[in-house]
Amino acid sequence: MARIVIIGATGHIGTYLVPRLVRAGHDVVAVSRGAAQPYLPDTAWNQVERVTIDRAAAEANGDFGRAIADLKGDIVIDNICFTLESAQQLAETLIGKVRHFLHIGTIWTHGFSEVVPTPEDVTKRPFGDYGVQKAAIEDYLLGLARRDDFPVTIIHPGHIVGQGWSPLNPAGHFDNAAFQTIARGEILALPNFGMETVHHIHADDIAILLMLAMANWSVSVGEAFHAVSPGAVTLRGYAEAMYRWFGKEPSVSFHTWEDWKSMQKPENAAATWEHIARSPNASIDKGRRLLGYAPRYTSLEAVQESVSWLLGNGKLAL
Repeated sequence: MARIVIIGATGHIGTYLVPRLVRAGHDVVAVSRGAAQPYLPDTAWNQVERVTIDRAAAEANGDFGRAIADLKGDIVIDNICFTLESAQQLAETLIGKVRHFLHIGTIWTHGFSEVVPTPEDVTKRPFGDYGVQKAAIEDYLLGLARRDDFPVTIIHPGHIVGQGWSPLNPAGHFDNAAFQTIARGEILALPNFGMETVHHIHADDIAILLMLAMANWSVSVGEAFHAVSPGAVTLRGYAEAMYRWFGKEPSVSFHTWEDWKSMQKPENAAATWEHIARSPNASIDKGRRLLGYAPRYTSLEAVQESVSWLLGNGKLAL
């Protein structure tokens, strides 16, 4: 069994990953700012070493990499790295000190979809600061793997779903008003023809993929893998499925982008554009072939579990 240091351990992925690692017999060190608790309670957290580090402050002082190295993990999992400089400070300190380093990226490193389903190894043309930075991190870390034998594996999640937070909805944003509209059987407005795709992933399936990557070290090191459900969904198909899940007949209207945008809150329209401009539909063939990755949840199953949690916990009023 290994000593595993998880950075950003109390967030979406860590909520599901930490209990799995504890039950597998690992010694888990959970690093966070100490500002939040896991989304779901679990007695496994009683066996976890909790370490509080403010990453931004530690990086500003040049101390973050050393602080993580001092925890002496055999494996380090970084859930919350968003800039190349941040990745460099950590990885350069860990060279020669860890058996395996796993970085959480994003399918947004691809930018616009050109081939679907999109494999990991196509030429990437990201746009927007988040996707550009994440692609730069990937290039840097995989370069370290090639040049210096740095034992890195990169996991690229889609839109992360799980109990405890609101999922990306059929309108392409995170405002629960879209689910309320559907649940009441009212008309949900969608942009264009609703044929853009979004690709969800249950956070527990990301946890499973991380564990598969650790268990299959020899084939996962130096590689990047998508962490998504078996298939993307169109906005239209997603919306119609949710109407039926709520026991309603689908009632969807379609509008040009500019007309639809004028009907929305500015922040919702902006979020939708970020998602449908990329229209992700990512392949998991590489993970299946090399790691035996088989997601437990479809996109719709993951969303429906999340919406059930919102309803059951008073987070979604109908």
